[in-house]
Amino acid sequence: MLGATHLRSWLWIGLDFMFLLLAATAYAGAVSSNTVPPTNDILVDAQLDYGTFRGAYSSEYNITYWKTVPFAAPPVGVNRFRGPQPLVVNSTRSTTVVNASRPFPMCPQREASGDEDCLYLGLYGRPWTMGHRLRPVVVVFYGGGFIRGSAELSMPPSAYPVLNVTSVDNDLLFVYPNYRTNVFGFLAGREVGEDPHSDTNAGLLDQKAALKWVQRYIHRFGGDTDDVTIWGQSAGGGSVVAQVASMLGANNNTFEKPLFHRAMASSPYWPKTYRYDAPESRKIYDDLVKRVGCQNSSDSLACLKEVDVQTLRDASSAMTVDRDATATSSYVWAPVLDDSFLRKPLSSLKRDGRLMATFATYNTHEGENFVPTWLFPKRAKNATTDDDKKQFHTWLVRYLPDLTMDDVAEVDRLYPETGDVDGGDEKAYQAYTSGNPFGRAGLVYRDVTLACPAYWMTGLSSNDSVGWLAEYSISPAKHASDTYWWNTVNKAQTTDPIHYKGYAGALASFFATGDPNQHKLTSPTIPELPDRTSGREWTITAGGFSTRSLAQLQKRCDSWKSIAPRISV
Repeated sequence: MLGATHLRSWLWIGLDFMFLLLAATAYAGAVSSNTVPPTNDILVDAQLDYGTFRGAYSSEYNITYWKTVPFAAPPVGVNRFRGPQPLVVNSTRSTTVVNASRPFPMCPQREASGDEDCLYLGLYGRPWTMGHRLRPVVVVFYGGGFIRGSAELSMPPSAYPVLNVTSVDNDLLFVYPNYRTNVFGFLAGREVGEDPHSDTNAGLLDQKAALKWVQRYIHRFGGDTDDVTIWGQSAGGGSVVAQVASMLGANNNTFEKPLFHRAMASSPYWPKTYRYDAPESRKIYDDLVKRVGCQNSSDSLACLKEVDVQTLRDASSAMTVDRDATATSSYVWAPVLDDSFLRKPLSSLKRDGRLMATFATYNTHEGENFVPTWLFPKRAKNATTDDDKKQFHTWLVRYLPDLTMDDVAEVDRLYPETGDVDGGDEKAYQAYTSGNPFGRAGLVYRDVTLACPAYWMTGLSSNDSVGWLAEYSISPAKHASDTYWWNTVNKAQTTDPIHYKGYAGALASFFATGDPNQHKLTSPTIPELPDRTSGREWTITAGGFSTRSLAQLQKRCDSWKSIAPRISV
């Protein structure tokens, strides 16, 4: 039976995917009433140079959709742990009609599910006919801690409320690609990095291949290749950070056409990023090799490529459980610095003109989803503040083992047991910490792994005035709480139109125009999103929308950046 700590760690991952269940009970009253065009005018056959893909039309939601379109060759056999290889393009196959309305398989998960032949994508948008205006494209990467996830589309599809909140001015085309996770997508180590038929960060390279597919083919579905936004939540947001880091960390003397133009990260999960050949990566590789019985092989990587899928799944899952049990608050599989795709850490990136606009969000209490529950025990009557401080420090040095004594003292100063840390609301912070190390640890984790990556990314736009940051504070404001407003059809979209139109409308406006305020759907009395140069962030609260000073978050994020090598960001 799973222990309480492990159950807690999987809770937040499950939140990333709760929309898959909620969509089945969608509230019909929120569905668009846009005029349904005649069926014979609806494009459902998309002719590409490797097949004609037949989608479908939903009159209930007034969208056309394709659920199964391959974008790379199957990563099997020698191509396991390798970046995606191109599809074989054959013009004689372009007339072959493929049923693309059926779901595709997940990539291998921790459970006995998924298939290595999984590099497919789905897409949907309002009906479109050839010759009409091309639409902005939103490529969405799913969350799941880089250890699980799927891009399978259900009806209504993910993010449908963002499409549905808008007028025709925000006509969007959403693309959902699969990418490999866990050991299949993020195996690192010297052997992987130096092998000509393997790649570290294979899962991120899957995403890049999907973006290349968009540049080559999306016009066949009515999408504009010059108007592409990437978006994701949690590890999907971390994936956005990774793609931005890859773009800005590459050789900026060769300005090739960008694969995307704007970036939106919702609660971006950006764990510690080590080099592919660092001791941490070495330990994970050796542990995997031993668990699957390849330790005596003369070529351990070749052995891993021949291991049964289920054996790899079991080992990957067990390693995740063991890592969680050590209370490091970090999962096994994650992006690494590899000298090719990710050349520079996030903390060292500078804007250089290639990224037009950025928008990011974080949630007030989402760090609590990641820190161990033993930090929040039932306090003994004789417990002292010194006991609480020792417990907090025990977690801190496990989570960030390379901190110096001076670093720890600075953390104590920036994250006091009581006091003002988030824009002047001392009572709220005292309630957050409750004199307990759990709240302090949650806030530290939130900043290092979620809020500061969001803040840093919004400073990477080509012009700093086109970066926006928002904080979601509606209780419980945990990880993925905000997905309720923009990822699933539910009754709140009719019973609370202010929050729905304000939040989902800002996302839609950003995707359509690069400015979350340009197609504002709420009244003039409701605050717009301030850009970063104002020194303020947009806040979503139970009472509506407001703005708050960024001074304290900036101070804490600047402090973390100053010791970036010791915290691996």
